[in-house]
Amino acid sequence: MFEGAYTAMVTPLDKKGKIDEEGLRANVRFQIEHGIHGLVPVGTTGECVTLSYEEHNRVAEVVVDAAKGKVPVLAGTGSNSTWEAIMLTKHAKDIGADGALLVVPYYNKPTQVGLYAHFKKIAEEVNIPQVIYNIPSRTGVNLLPETMAKLAKLKNIVGVKEASGDMKQVAKIIELTQGEDFSVTSGNDSDALEIMKLGGVGVISVASNIVPDKVVRLVESFRSGDVKTAEQIDRELAPLCRELFVETNPGPVKMAMNWMGMAAGGLRLPLVELEPENQEKLRKVLIDMKLVQR
Repeated sequence: MFEGAYTAMVTPLDKKGKIDEEGLRANVRFQIEHGIHGLVPVGTTGECVTLSYEEHNRVAEVVVDAAKGKVPVLAGTGSNSTWEAIMLTKHAKDIGADGALLVVPYYNKPTQVGLYAHFKKIAEEVNIPQVIYNIPSRTGVNLLPETMAKLAKLKNIVGVKEASGDMKQVAKIIELTQGEDFSVTSGNDSDALEIMKLGGVGVISVASNIVPDKVVRLVESFRSGDVKTAEQIDRELAPLCRELFVETNPGPVKMAMNWMGMAAGGLRLPLVELEPENQEKLRKVLIDMKLVQR
């Protein structure tokens, strides 16, 4: 259902640290004008964990309103609390989001049985398409392929954003979910092409905050059968994708956007500005790609 190149959007903040709603709307317009296939607000890149409930919901509302139905909006609604995830997912449905992105519960470290029960409960409570987000490096627990296959059989669970970095696991998920109305999307820019080669349907991208046209072209080239062009674009994007994670996301991408004159602003503590040496690494890549001047 959610296929192609989607942008994991930053949440722009003003000088007082409040949500920059006009900047957010401008970023939505920029994405749509450059051909992005869909938008993902209030995920990891959107600093969801340091937004209040009111802020979280407001960001989703603004993006849905600004998108005006031109592209699907997959709103981040995950939490390590099942009732909280249900509350946020109900709100996403109420405002007209096309789907919900639900991260694997973090910190609690539930068992596979607990993970299944968590996502099953949300799927039963809220009738909206739901994509699970598996990112063990952030959550401390890995949703295994066998558990994913069970979840794929449930109504409303339509896919996974897979960011484990384990291609054997990705291949196993695709194998076990064949025949289901379920798709696998890359959660890492650097893995996008490899996951599509395994049978994935696209990427939820950080890099596309600043180069949506390139990420779209990579995905569309591969999906149209032009693997050579896709591989070329993947190589071109590799240095950028590396430096966008030189420190914790979304620090690097927000800094890049600020340098490019886009709405991003600062970070919510405990995230802080990049160290000077990492700023130099990021800026060099942006200069090489002609995204900023020296």
